[in-house]
Amino acid sequence: MSITNIPSVNLSDFLSEDPKRKQKFVNEIGSAYEEIGFVALNHHFLDKKLVDELYSQVKAFFDLPEGTKKKYEREDLGGQRGYVSFGKEHAKGKKEGDLKEFWHFGQEPDKDAKLTEKYPENIEVKELPKFNEVGMEAYRMLEKTGIYVLRALALYLGLNEYYFDHWASNGNSILRPIHYPPIETEPKGAVRAGAHGDINLITLLMGASAGGLQVKRKDGEWIDAKPKEDELVINVGDMLERHTNNKLRSTIHRVVNPPKEEWDKPRYSIPFFLHPRSDMRLDCLEECIDEDNPKQYEDITAGEFLHQRLVEIGLIKE
Repeated sequence: MSITNIPSVNLSDFLSEDPKRKQKFVNEIGSAYEEIGFVALNHHFLDKKLVDELYSQVKAFFDLPEGTKKKYEREDLGGQRGYVSFGKEHAKGKKEGDLKEFWHFGQEPDKDAKLTEKYPENIEVKELPKFNEVGMEAYRMLEKTGIYVLRALALYLGLNEYYFDHWASNGNSILRPIHYPPIETEPKGAVRAGAHGDINLITLLMGASAGGLQVKRKDGEWIDAKPKEDELVINVGDMLERHTNNKLRSTIHRVVNPPKEEWDKPRYSIPFFLHPRSDMRLDCLEECIDEDNPKQYEDITAGEFLHQRLVEIGLIKE
């Protein structure tokens, strides 16, 4: 049977005291990530009130005058914090800039995180006193959800359940509210987000229910990812694909332009890119190497891999 939508999984199965339900979740998410690399997840840690607050803050920010938003654009940080203006980023290997503008919230580490690097400070938006507070509250809930998903994947791979915990907590994760403005003229080769794989371990996406997100199936067919209103779309990124020696798949996906009659509608989506600490080694796991699937990648750290990719997508100029 060919997959026409992404599988739906329930985090409360994993959190239950029942070992059968927990194992059911592990099997479902693991096989979905081998097969298509995407799931829709319900019963996560983001409640509707927080989601609504975040959207109203995000819309208020993108409604600010262009000049005001530009004050928060920091070229020196390679787009890692603050505002990134329209058309700056492009998919790897593509020249046309994506039809979007976005904001980046980053990690605010614990005092005793013992990090080997220093993260840039988050940028405060003076015009919106609650913007940063609400953004970081959502950041924490998404990070917490992501860590539980990684625990399930660790079990699926035959690792200790808490294998990823140290690397993912206080990691270099990014929360990215995106605004795709209404389309005013026929775009020349540009789409809202070009076909790409994500860089990180996993991505947790809010707002995909607005439509436009498509996922490339193994047979090369594009399918619409249609989560329910309260579900997060969660997919495998290139770091995890590499670490698992291609066992778990980082699937190419894109955000297509809407039909012409909907060009006047803006679209918002809010992905959380869960990155590990930069000193995490992404060397292929021994559990994922065998005669049929020999080691596919050179050894590398997460930090080295991230830098390489930011250059390729145009956010860092070498």
